[in-house]
Amino acid sequence: MSLFEELIEDKELDKKIVKSFKSKETLSDNIFELTDKEYKMRDDIRKKLLEISDDFIGTFGIEFFIHDIVLTGSLANYNWSQFSDVDLHILIDFDEFDGSKNKDTVYLHNIIKEFFDAKKNVWNNNHDVKIKGFDVEVYVQDVNEEHISSGVYSILHNEWIVEPKQKKPNIDDRKILEKGEEYAKKIDKLINLGSKKDVLPQIEILRKKIKEFRQSGLESGGEYSYENLTFKLLRRNGYIQKLLKLKTDIVDKKLSITQ
Repeated sequence: MSLFEELIEDKELDKKIVKSFKSKETLSDNIFELTDKEYKMRDDIRKKLLEISDDFIGTFGIEFFIHDIVLTGSLANYNWSQFSDVDLHILIDFDEFDGSKNKDTVYLHNIIKEFFDAKKNVWNNNHDVKIKGFDVEVYVQDVNEEHISSGVYSILHNEWIVEPKQKKPNIDDRKILEKGEEYAKKIDKLINLGSKKDVLPQIEILRKKIKEFRQSGLESGGEYSYENLTFKLLRRNGYIQKLLKLKTDIVDKKLSITQ
């Protein structure tokens, strides 16, 4: 395949991803069923997600109280698509590990978050679990952490915490595609430069910029903000992973002796 054909293929994929952000008429019937005018999670799905959660929690090596296990993200909403993941969040209280409130609490929370993020990464990387074709992604969330989502379902209690409402948001496809291409070009440029010099500082600057860009959109416009949808585009077309892999490759090279 020529470079031109690859570029055309990439652009078509981006357009397909952006089209997937459109709101559906129903929730995914693979995950939910409509009963008495209310969506409830299918029993076989719920049981399997609890089983997956137990397997993940069993890797921690420590005991703590589970406040809830929830499904969030697009599969708990009307904007689900073939690109959706089963976002499985385990809710615990980080304060349980240190009952006292003092100046070191924030540092302890950061350490705890790093621990659970590491466990999450190991589990997700070592497992290829799918529910009805959707990839399962597990995550540990502090029960006190603000989580911006218009659809949250309690798997533990089998009920909605935040029941999604059907919306017809005004999604500007062109604006998302243009901003996504802008970030993609910056990442490609860093990848090309990375073979010649250390671009770790630039990677961190760009990574932080993308993170803040998405967060500002979530805070001001919610899940359907063009900032958040641009981030989703970059994640689904592989560019976020490219940026993270570039960082890892450079660090590995710096830590290695080749001759």
